[in-house]
Amino acid sequence: MANEIIIAYETKYNATREIAQKIGEVLAEGGLGADVFSIDQISDLGLYKAVILGSAVFTGNWCEEAAKFLETNEKVLSEKMVWLFSSGPLGEGSVEEDSKGWRFPQKLQPIADRIAPRDIAVFHGKIDKDKLSLLHKFMIKVAKVPVGDFRRWDEINAWAKDIAETLKKEGIGQVSPA
Repeated sequence: MANEIIIAYETKYNATREIAQKIGEVLAEGGLGADVFSIDQISDLGLYKAVILGSAVFTGNWCEEAAKFLETNEKVLSEKMVWLFSSGPLGEGSVEEDSKGWRFPQKLQPIADRIAPRDIAVFHGKIDKDKLSLLHKFMIKVAKVPVGDFRRWDEINAWAKDIAETLKKEGIGQVSPA
């Protein structure tokens, strides 16, 4: 039987992909099967009962591909169990402090409201200066953005475990023992 859960993501420099993969690992540890794909690899969300969708955040916005994906798939997403996450705030403070209260892209909020996700999470991100484009290197220097890996895996794990518990209660995604 095919997996009933998909973890879809869009990333700029792979930090969001790594978060999506970790969420998939946590679900697997909980006995759930999930497909983990970048947005450009997805052709049919109709195959899934639950969708976990995440994007890197840059200057307060989701990646363009993720925003388009959310807009294009609004109807099908509104018929499924959905969780949304963003990866981006940088620093040692709380997500609320480091994101200055940002929770979700303002221009996408009406779509999210119509989809009615179970939760919207914001996780700290990662910047590896060596992987950045020249423009992005310049932008983080001018803006004095902290550089490093600020992801808090314990928070990501806890969020994924909560999702796993919800899906189990709904009878979605459980893998039969081999």
